[in-house]
Amino acid sequence: MRLQGKVAVVTGGGSGLGRASAIALAREGAAVVVGDVDTAGGEQTVEAIVGGGGQASLVDTEVADAARCEALMQAAVDTYGGLHVLHANAGVSLVGQDGPTADMEPAVWDRVISINLSGVFYCCHYALPRMAASGGGSIVNTASSMAHLPLGNMDAYAASKGGVANLTRSMAASAAKHGVRVNAISPGYVETSMTSVIWEMPEVRDAFALGHADGLQTPEEIADVVVFLASNESRSLTGAVLTCDRGWTAFKMPDIVRQFG
Repeated sequence: MRLQGKVAVVTGGGSGLGRASAIALAREGAAVVVGDVDTAGGEQTVEAIVGGGGQASLVDTEVADAARCEALMQAAVDTYGGLHVLHANAGVSLVGQDGPTADMEPAVWDRVISINLSGVFYCCHYALPRMAASGGGSIVNTASSMAHLPLGNMDAYAASKGGVANLTRSMAASAAKHGVRVNAISPGYVETSMTSVIWEMPEVRDAFALGHADGLQTPEEIADVVVFLASNESRSLTGAVLTCDRGWTAFKMPDIVRQFG
């Protein structure tokens, strides 16, 4: 119960990594406010938490809308009396629309940046004063391995996640005066609905798996990192961008290497 008595907000908590993180934070004692435009998915997350004996509620949130991000943070204070943890996780990957800069429609760029980068800024902007009033806390932003090693042909997504990583580093300095630590996670390729296009093709899935030291990742193992960063166990970390990606950005392991490894 490392987060007993704490209040956490998780954006994009209706599925995938966000859902796993919300459940993991609640299991450690936090009351969790799930923010998502997918209210059906968000309700399922809340039901899973409450069914396990935890506290949770849902706020319909579009993170590209600053006013709705403010309402989400205030809902945490109004409902549970404070705000101590923010996992700014909501994001989109517009496969088939995102692409090379020369070919991508500006509207696609604007949508990806507004959700993946501006949405993180809005949430942090409105969370920080409320976290300071609650005695401080921890922000965990979701970046991506693409912030460190772009695949190419998804220029908007790579730029947005690179922005999240650098915003995290820069924000950490000023957030310290509020008693808030700010870190980010950069997962590798996790089996979620957002990356389903990879898993639909076995040969592509296998190729991606080869680039990770021990295969593809689960949302639950990334959620464990979020809990660590939210807890006092990570009190020495701020301004860190953790590449929790099973080695995806550290090395590549072609099949021929694996065979003789």
